[in-house]
Amino acid sequence: MTRLALPAGLLLLGLIWFGPLLGAWRESFSAHMVAHMGVIAIAAPLIAIGLAERFRPLRPMPAWLPILVSLFELVIVWGWHAPAMRAAAEASVAVTVIEQALFLSVGLLLWWTSFAAPRDRSGTAAGAFALLLTSIHMTLLGALLALSPRPLFGAGDVICFGTVLAAEDDQQLGGVIMLLVGAVVYLAGGLALVARLLDQRETGTPGRPVSR
Repeated sequence: MTRLALPAGLLLLGLIWFGPLLGAWRESFSAHMVAHMGVIAIAAPLIAIGLAERFRPLRPMPAWLPILVSLFELVIVWGWHAPAMRAAAEASVAVTVIEQALFLSVGLLLWWTSFAAPRDRSGTAAGAFALLLTSIHMTLLGALLALSPRPLFGAGDVICFGTVLAAEDDQQLGGVIMLLVGAVVYLAGGLALVARLLDQRETGTPGRPVSR
């Protein structure tokens, strides 16, 4: 199944980037959030897992690297959801390209550094912490967007998925999408690494990777 991860991730990326989410529906915040979550929480892990199967690092990465990448992703995700940055992405295709490239880059880096082999116990623990931290900050941001008493991204109606939405409803839907997709996917990834860490302890895996 892991052999299908890379082509599936690339196919999904193409559908997101060249479909209506960033085209006809680009003014909709909920469409933006579907694109964002599709890139960072679905396509990125699929591509990273597919690449890890084909190109394994020759030596273990620093244990702290996933945590550093997670903090960088926090800055990128929260920064691009500031009203001024969101308005710039709506108004300019070039800014949207930069936004999406950064989303994909930090997503790939985080999943790659968290899951790529070889990983010792400290690396697995750091990867789990990084993914769980990402789940927490996405939960917080999604909740803030969904529960905001006023729209932060425009005031007019938008068309998304063939439906006309008021700005407030559009933003609330986008926040819920972040909660249901981003927070859950990163939580699942973190828990998977916690399970791997427990398995390493039970099997007596040493604190450094075993050479093969």
